[in-house]
Amino acid sequence: MTQTFAGPAEPAGPVWTVLDRTPVGPLLLAATERGLVSVVFHARGPLVGRSLERLAVRLGARPVPAGGDGRGCGGGPEVLEEAARELEAYFRGALREFSVPLDWSLSSGFNERVLRTLAGTVPYGAVAGYGTLAERVGEPGAARAVGVAMGSNPLPVVVPCHRVVESGGGIGGFGGGLEVKRTLLALEGVLPAPLF
Repeated sequence: MTQTFAGPAEPAGPVWTVLDRTPVGPLLLAATERGLVSVVFHARGPLVGRSLERLAVRLGARPVPAGGDGRGCGGGPEVLEEAARELEAYFRGALREFSVPLDWSLSSGFNERVLRTLAGTVPYGAVAGYGTLAERVGEPGAARAVGVAMGSNPLPVVVPCHRVVESGGGIGGFGGGLEVKRTLLALEGVLPAPLF
């Protein structure tokens, strides 16, 4: 009798879902088998399709909807489900530190060093200046480059670029928009909650 053994399973491709109800609007989440790879703000209409196209180019495989309909996590990898649960808990005020595995494949070099340092050294409820973060990565004087790294962050909220502010007390920029940054900082108690 001859036994046939199957070869290793093909790794699953990236999957995505939209977390519809958050205080900052809908978020597109994408994950690979390695971890959460992307978070995109304002995930409505054509932006979802454009974001998925960019991810397909960068990841070498088109993300498929989790659970078959793109709106739920059922059937997707556990990491996508975990990311959705953790983000929902964060927005409820019940989570201060993310533990979901991250796939850093959309970052490299200096930007990745800055983002990893940010994730490990600026906790919930705290802020750091661009210059301070530059010093923490061993590049004093690279505050502008840190700003570029913040703008390249493929994992906002989870890798908290909203916690990086100007040294003079200004809020600084933010890829999701300044209102989103203010909302996140208010959620963490850094800024007062908006009056309306």
